[in-house]
Amino acid sequence: MTWLGHASVLIELAGLRIVTDPVLRERMGVLRRRRDLAPVADLPAVDAVLISHLHHDHADLPSLQLLSEAGDAPLPVLTEESNSEWVRRQGLHAPVVSPEGWHRLSDEVEVRLVPAVHDARPMPHRPNGAVGMLIRGPEVVVWFAGDTALYPNMDTLPSIAEAPIDLALLPIGGWGPRLSAGHMGPAEAAEAAVRSGARAVMPIHYGTLHPRGWPSSRLDWTTAPGDALPAELSQRCSAEAHVLPVGGTMTLT
Repeated sequence: MTWLGHASVLIELAGLRIVTDPVLRERMGVLRRRRDLAPVADLPAVDAVLISHLHHDHADLPSLQLLSEAGDAPLPVLTEESNSEWVRRQGLHAPVVSPEGWHRLSDEVEVRLVPAVHDARPMPHRPNGAVGMLIRGPEVVVWFAGDTALYPNMDTLPSIAEAPIDLALLPIGGWGPRLSAGHMGPAEAAEAAVRSGARAVMPIHYGTLHPRGWPSSRLDWTTAPGDALPAELSQRCSAEAHVLPVGGTMTLT
């Protein structure tokens, strides 16, 4: 797992490279990447993209086009069906993904859509479907939560996966100092780990983006959630925290 920043993670599993919610540019509308972060490294060709929802800080069209143009074969972009229709209208490849079954990426890796509760800030110009995803490979299950608030049925994820959740990629912040509706902070992410029974947590959706014009001397709020997560987890469960720097890599064994 390599954290590319915000909700973008490069997952290398059983010979496949999968990227979640790719945001690979320095600026997007009113948002910009922290100046003290290294630019996103050039990525090798990827085999699939997972999109949790179509907010611009999760579904950046230039980033999607860049990844799509890097490979020889059409790059599958997996997301909820109403979002898939929008992806296809952009000239990208979005296979139909059943909300009730597993979508096979290879003989060893498959993906399944799971719920996410994220109906804040609906967009008039894009569909507003929101999902999380389970990625199941040889003897490993990863839960990419996308953007979501806590919801009661998180405890059903292991039964859906037919295995324990080995790693949860959980959002713990936003792109402002106050957490808006439909998001989780460190405490809520720790509760999500409890409900899902996740063995390890890698925090995402923090530490990367901020509104344009925000003073660089006042950006401590962007990284504070990552500092708080290990203590929140230790108070609630035995899940291990893997708090990476942007660009950092961890290996799940």
